[in-house]
Amino acid sequence: MTRRIVDIAVLVRAEWDPEAGVWVATSEDVPGLVAEHADFRRLQEMVLELVPILLEENGRLPAGHGAFDVPVHIAAQAISKGHARVAA
Repeated sequence: MTRRIVDIAVLVRAEWDPEAGVWVATSEDVPGLVAEHADFRRLQEMVLELVPILLEENGRLPAGHGAFDVPVHIAAQAISKGHARVAA
């Protein structure tokens, strides 16, 4: 079976929230997308489940569409702060 890809691609930003201890995902391409999870792989799974639902709810899919794949790119960013002891 051949899968159809249309001219829709989604960029998701995932940022680590050190206070909450979770990754938080949002996207300007998918209104309403906010997902969070401590495990990055689980966050990816959640995003891939939510994207088609929210695209449909927001009317962001082509008229009369059939089944197709939407490329989803997740750009992750984390900043880690710490101290390294330098021996005298």
